[in-house]
Amino acid sequence: MSSILLVLLAMLLVAIVPNLALPNTKYPSCNLSMAKLSLPLNQTVLASPTTTPSFVGLGVGVQNYTCNATSLTYSSAGAVVEVFDISCLSATSLFSTIQNYAFDIWNNGSASNVTTQDVIDTLGHDPIVLGQHYFVANGTDPATGSPAISPVWDFTSGAEKGNTEAFVIAAVVGDIPAPTGTDDVDWLQLKNVEGELADTVYRVDTKGGQPPMSCTADAPLLSVKFTTKYWLFGGCIKH
Repeated sequence: MSSILLVLLAMLLVAIVPNLALPNTKYPSCNLSMAKLSLPLNQTVLASPTTTPSFVGLGVGVQNYTCNATSLTYSSAGAVVEVFDISCLSATSLFSTIQNYAFDIWNNGSASNVTTQDVIDTLGHDPIVLGQHYFVANGTDPATGSPAISPVWDFTSGAEKGNTEAFVIAAVVGDIPAPTGTDDVDWLQLKNVEGELADTVYRVDTKGGQPPMSCTADAPLLSVKFTTKYWLFGGCIKH
């Protein structure tokens, strides 16, 4: 059968069967069924996923903090993170430690002008920019009376540009201290609140991101560099 006939046949099948989609050529082809999220064995707060991830991303960015004038300790003010696709690296030796290599480059004090893309280029890996992770206003925190914020993973200006549903606003359902040390931000499990990008998100394999133990009342916004892996499960958008 000629290539022209094959294309015509595929077009005809899609027209006849609306739910039949052509193979996704937007992302590199790889078998994500072998990608397994490893969680600490001595904890029960984060549930081990039983399905195949939709995406695995490397996050390179900053955790933001403001100083609480009463306790003189830092409080989270969200994060700004670039998320790169590392889904197809899950079967390689680089995968388990890529966040550590990335952090060493990102946190290099002598390279203050380094960008998130520079980090990836230096690692010798040029993945798709999936999108960004940031926070949005979400009413008021009933415990403190302060403005509340919610985390977002947003692919609408990255890999899924033009797809207005390619985001997820999430809420934390599980939180454990990073097993790698007190300098690293917590590992999290989050559930979907809004959007079609994922049903569940995990932040694991964190490196850096923790603020100092104390602050002064007039301290400006503090941004602390960190790296992490984000595992996205479920949703209507797949790798």
